[in-house]
Amino acid sequence: VQLQASGGGLVQAGESLRISCSGSGRTFSDYAMSWFRQAPGKDREFVAGISWDGNTVGYVDSVQGRFIISRGSARNTVYLQMNSLKPEDTAVYYCAATPGPWIKRQRNEYNYWGQGTQVTVSS
Repeated sequence: VQLQASGGGLVQAGESLRISCSGSGRTFSDYAMSWFRQAPGKDREFVAGISWDGNTVGYVDSVQGRFIISRGSARNTVYLQMNSLKPEDTAVYYCAATPGPWIKRQRNEYNYWGQGTQVTVSS
């Protein structure tokens, strides 16, 4: 079972980037999925989450209105569209999956983790 994140890179402040995460080895259609991020010297924090059916989403306040989380039709893929990026969004972004339909915001509630993708925003 694997989650594979991709799409990170270096962008300038104000630009957009979309990162993706694909699951394999099992179905994630009955799992909620989320993105977390970890900046150097900081704890890993919840960024955005989406319910099993894609109908409920949640965001940390600092990205509300700028980031959009979505799922692919097969529900084994999750995307994070990041707009109006700021230098403080610089971090390694991790996708994660938790059993059950609803979003959870604590990292210890997630069973599966991707390897992380680096997002760097220059000022």
